[in-house]
Amino acid sequence: MERRKFINTAIFGAILPFSESVAESTPAKENGLAEPGRNIPIAGDYDVIVCGAGPAGIAAAIEAGRNGAKTLLIEVHGCLGGVWTAGNLTWILDNQNKSGLINEIKRDLAKLAGAGTVDSGSSYSFDAEVMKVILEAYCVESNVDVRLHTRVVSTAVKNGRLTHVLTESKSGREAWASKIFVDCSGDGDLAMQAGCKYEYGGPEGEGQPLSLLALVTGVNYDEIKPFVRDADDSKLRSPSKKRLEAEIIRSGVKPSYSLPGLYPIRKDLFMMMANHEYGYVGFDAKQISIATIRARAEVHQIVNGLRSLGGHWQHLRIVSTAEQIGVRESRRIHGLYTVTANDIIEGVRHKDAVCRVTFGVDVHSVKKDDENKKVYNRGVKAIPYDIPIRALIAKDVKALMMAGRCISGDFIAHSSYRVTGNAVVMGEVAGRVAAIAAVSGRLPQEVDWAEVKWTL
Repeated sequence: MERRKFINTAIFGAILPFSESVAESTPAKENGLAEPGRNIPIAGDYDVIVCGAGPAGIAAAIEAGRNGAKTLLIEVHGCLGGVWTAGNLTWILDNQNKSGLINEIKRDLAKLAGAGTVDSGSSYSFDAEVMKVILEAYCVESNVDVRLHTRVVSTAVKNGRLTHVLTESKSGREAWASKIFVDCSGDGDLAMQAGCKYEYGGPEGEGQPLSLLALVTGVNYDEIKPFVRDADDSKLRSPSKKRLEAEIIRSGVKPSYSLPGLYPIRKDLFMMMANHEYGYVGFDAKQISIATIRARAEVHQIVNGLRSLGGHWQHLRIVSTAEQIGVRESRRIHGLYTVTANDIIEGVRHKDAVCRVTFGVDVHSVKKDDENKKVYNRGVKAIPYDIPIRALIAKDVKALMMAGRCISGDFIAHSSYRVTGNAVVMGEVAGRVAAIAAVSGRLPQEVDWAEVKWTL
């Protein structure tokens, strides 16, 4: 597409016209390229290595460090926090009635004026920049080694046990040894590379849509309150979202998501979630690249459209679009226990409970045509239920744990426990168990739950 036409289409016109076939992987025309053999330097030897520094990963690394384990945290982005920071998800869902690190984070956000100043109800809003520096401080205080701008690309497994991860970065290809590993990549990248089996998607065979979040400013909360998803709005089942959709349509733009939202952080700063990218797989580089470009174009179209309405929208501006598109669903790694829809229906309790989930079933329709036909809870009435430590221990490979949305669960259960308030708690306990196992020379499943000393 000619450059000027591309820009006009992306920013001012219709959503970028990528066809679904473009998203599919193109078969290679050749058999492949043989890479010359080489010795990979061992860059470090650790008790615990955590891969992915999102809400689960930072919690796992900090807790492992606090429990005396020599710990390395590997992150592909240039900051800690994952979807909270690089992803602009500045609301923490299912954060109440949780113990441990989540409360330290909220306490210190408040101390540094990083907590949201508009009542958001049961969710907790925050300033992403303050979150970044708090998480970095925690890692320094906990003696956690942090490697940013580094991606895990392969693994070494010996006699069924994970022994090394291999990374690529500006330092080249490096290997890292550890006694215990924790996959907090969200997509289950480490576990997949190590040979673990996994599930993806639901009965339709597809995953939930992706969304690119943005931070916006230039509007005043008091003036646009009818369009804001605040505490008052949440009590009324969020009518603000349909009002906002109507405003966007009035501007001449039809959003891809019928329930767009403005989520307040401060009176002049909001998180906006207004798009859905359907049919794209979050662990396929080509597909996620296309989805990101499409989504960013739409976010700009929506903001430009609202601003064109004038009035209280006339100064609306994008502060930033997310560095990473939001992936609701990816690989669910096989564990020693699988959390199921039945667990939610019955409110199952476990003696080795890591986390009590109070968030309901939240399935964003996998197809655009179903968006206004299928309810989010899929007819499942949620009762608070427990996630046991067994769901965080890999079934197929030894010395590997998971935390966050890639733990072992089915499609319906995953849509409930995947939110970040639960990811933090899962990461924290995984880090503690990993440290105990590593320091004592055992596997995670060999650690007696009484030793963990964790209470909900």
